[in-house]
Amino acid sequence: MLINSAYRYELDPNSHQSILLAKHAGAARFAYNWGLSRRIALWEQEKKRINAIEQHKELNALKGVDFPWMYEVSKCSPQEALRDLERAFQNFFRGLKTGRKIGFPKFKKKGRHDSFRLTGAIHVFERHIQLPRLGKIRAKETTALQGRILSATVSRKADRWFVSLAVEMEICDPVPVKGPAAGIDVGLNHFAAIVSGSESVKIEAPKPLNRYLKLLRRRQRRHSRKQKGSRNRKKSALQLARLHRRVRNIRQDFLHKLTTELAKTKSVIVVEDLNVSGMVRNTRLARYIADVGWGEFRRQLEYKTKWYGSRMVVASRFYPSSKTCSACGTVQEEMPLSIREWTCPVCGTHHDRDINAAKNLLHWLVKCHYREFPGKSRL
Repeated sequence: MLINSAYRYELDPNSHQSILLAKHAGAARFAYNWGLSRRIALWEQEKKRINAIEQHKELNALKGVDFPWMYEVSKCSPQEALRDLERAFQNFFRGLKTGRKIGFPKFKKKGRHDSFRLTGAIHVFERHIQLPRLGKIRAKETTALQGRILSATVSRKADRWFVSLAVEMEICDPVPVKGPAAGIDVGLNHFAAIVSGSESVKIEAPKPLNRYLKLLRRRQRRHSRKQKGSRNRKKSALQLARLHRRVRNIRQDFLHKLTTELAKTKSVIVVEDLNVSGMVRNTRLARYIADVGWGEFRRQLEYKTKWYGSRMVVASRFYPSSKTCSACGTVQEEMPLSIREWTCPVCGTHHDRDINAAKNLLHWLVKCHYREFPGKSRL
């Protein structure tokens, strides 16, 4: 089976290499902003569109006279930035056709999401990664990977540089997992309620944003009081970026460990089809929903189940898993979020809201996919 994977490593560049990395990121940002302003001007003046190839030719013609400093970096950096810009416009126009809200491409700012992508002669050694025009850069860990390297995306997070290698690799077809099926109901008080066979468990979320919220607010207030352009403001911005990176790392570590364990031990995983993008519009709950990472949880489950031989099934968005009694099937008319436990008025069974919803997701699997998963005893 042919799959696309990615390997991410932290780089340990010397001072000269750090300057070159920053120049490449700056060239990519400049090309993106130049291309965006050029597209806007062409449309306003001539009602004309231009693609990435034409823009790259135009930029190459201007390099020798107007932008000679761009010869110090790899040609891939501005070229890939213009391709990213074209994809951004394609997504924007596709959103207009389908009715999905996708914002118009924005200009990039220095110091925010600094990154660039390289293709071509990329080689990986035991503790070094060789990139075009950058040479061998030391990595902070052993770099072992398999497959054909497609591209390398270098990004800066706070004061650290990372490289993500896109790899195409051939793997053996995974052996189907023989474990039981699992129904997963995600929530805010607990990250997830998991029912598998006769076992039920609630998983606590680390909630790193909530843990560091006071510290984040304090540092944001200090940062806002620093004079713009001063060294103290740059130091303050770096401290703030490091804290945001810590929050993200804690969340990602939790999600990766949980999804890997589920994909390796459960034959079928049933999850809800939540409209996360719509739910975050609720200003009262947006921060808490973003903190737990429901969308990232489902994204990781989707590709890891394919890797390890299990399967993810998405229940209908309109299936009333929380309002249905898992014992007798009676559906309640209303079930506010404040009710965490309830008793069925028909059969008298007392339910925990989240555990009951996870059980109902398993029942939905048996009802709607019985022919695909005939082993009812495994549920």
